[in-house]
Amino acid sequence: MNLPRPYVRRPWRLAAESSALLIAAAVAFPLYWMVLSAFKPAGEIESDQPRPWTLQPSLDSFRRVFGQQEFGRYFLNSLLVAGTVVLASALIAFLAATAVTRFRFRFRTTLLIMFLVAQMVPVEALTIPLFFLMRDAGQLNTLGSLILPHIAFSLPFAIWMLRGFVKAVPEALEEAARIDGASRARFLWQILFPLVFPGLVATSVFSFISTWNDFLFAKSFIISDTSQSTLPMALLVFYKPDDPDWGGVMAASTVMTVPVLVFFVLVQRRLVSGLGGAVKD
Repeated sequence: MNLPRPYVRRPWRLAAESSALLIAAAVAFPLYWMVLSAFKPAGEIESDQPRPWTLQPSLDSFRRVFGQQEFGRYFLNSLLVAGTVVLASALIAFLAATAVTRFRFRFRTTLLIMFLVAQMVPVEALTIPLFFLMRDAGQLNTLGSLILPHIAFSLPFAIWMLRGFVKAVPEALEEAARIDGASRARFLWQILFPLVFPGLVATSVFSFISTWNDFLFAKSFIISDTSQSTLPMALLVFYKPDDPDWGGVMAASTVMTVPVLVFFVLVQRRLVSGLGGAVKD
């Protein structure tokens, strides 16, 4: 009679799992400290002996954040900018990825290489040229000065990633749809679009997070009209060099994190399939 052998974890697997837990703890600790500081009373935040817990949680920091007169406007501006960038970049990237994958034209390879090169250029190096461009276009102090650059910076990554999804859809499927009487537009939106939708979700997460957390463009292009500012600029209300309100900063940062978590929860299923790979024949 053969008895089942007890399950013994291999040393390399135990080491890998332990390393993963340590890395996860290191990544999650700043988030934990941010939320903890948001609920700490002012005396504990300014204490010389910080503790990783609090026995007297307080909502005073959140009251100061929501008590700011312009905070709601900043929040709506951030939603408008991030939502527009996500929708516009996803639509343009889908059409562009289909074009560079399904059609043969001159300089197609050169165009794909330019997409890669564009991702290597630091955003900081283009901020000053973009400032003069937005000034000449009359877009300074408008939400358009935030939307247009973020769409431009999101497109190279989105097009390159969606290209793999479009390429994985067999051309025989398009030929079969054409034989059945489907036009190119119908195949594009009713067949190809649903198949590459997980890839669109994955690129949308990247676009949303980079746009939502943007501080550089918001600080550079929104100069005088504070009604056009976004949520990251609200942090400056609580940060003063001589007397910073760290409780307000942490509470505002916590509020900023909530929409990102909600967006991630809503698209997590599609995101996993999108990062896992393209459609198989």
